[in-house]
Parts: sequence; C-alpha cells; structure tokens
Amino acid sequence: MTREQALQEIRVRFADAILSVSDKSPSRVYIEIKPGAVVPVASYIFWQLGARFSIATGVDTRTHIEILYHFILEELNLLVSLRVKLDRDRPIIDSLTPSFEAANWIEREIHELLGVEFKNHPDMRRLLLPENWPEGVYPLRRDYQEWDKQAVRDRGV
Repeated sequence: MTREQALQEIRVRFADAILSVSDKSPSRVYIEIKPGAVVPVASYIFWQLGARFSIATGVDTRTHIEILYHFILEELNLLVSLRVKLDRDRPIIDSLTPSFEAANWIEREIHELLGVEFKNHPDMRRLLLPENWPEGVYPLRRDYQEWDKQAVRDRGV
C-alpha cells in the first residue's frame, strides 16, 4: 500500500468523522476527527493499516482541550496524527486502551495533568502526581493555580 492509498482509505472509510486533513509534508499528516470517532479511526489505523501507536499529546488551548494521537506507518515513512478537540469544561472521550494496551499510561497521564476523562479506561489510578495532590486540580491547565503554599515550583510548573 502506498501513502496515497492509505490516506485515501482513511478518507473514504471515515468520511463522516473527518473534519479536516492537513497534509503537512511527505512524512506528516494531521487528520482532525469528531471525538466520537476516535476509537474506530484509531483502531483502523493501528490494526488494519499496521501502524505503531507512538504517543498521544494533550494541550489546553484558550477554547478547548486538544489531544493528538500519533501513529507511525513505518513502511511508508508516514506519521499520522489524529486531532481531537474536546470541550474544555467537560473533556470526555472514549479510551483507546480497550482497543490497544499501548494507550494505557499516556491516557492516565493526560487524565492527571489535563483532566481529560477517558471513558471505559480499565485503570485510571494515579501515575505521576503525589497522593496528596487535590482532585480536580490539573497542573497543565491554563487556569492552574498553585494550591500548596509551601511548594517551590521553579522548574516547570
């Protein structure tokens, strides 16, 4: 399968779910999809196209929470990033972990640091933050306010 054939397969199969395609370079494509389509689209790319799930990244923008799911089609030298925009006041999306285990820890990390709820995730216990970290306080959110007056956070947060 060629790069063009793979992208055409995704475009045709998920035409109703795709909001935009941004073909950045011969080795990089961004596909914005509706949040409700993340499991079928990502599963297709992973299982049918044989892509490797590299990582997911999340960011709090001024208007929404955005998650990028990065897949590598090594034989095509192609990085496909699925972009999903979530309501910043209620960021909820289906978990990819039941479809492929590789999404497990990164979903836990995004949940802890940005407050995204991953529906049907099998294990949402803490991964990075200490046990005394308050619920509902997300350190990578734009509106984060230091909650621990004793803390010295001069290296990032």
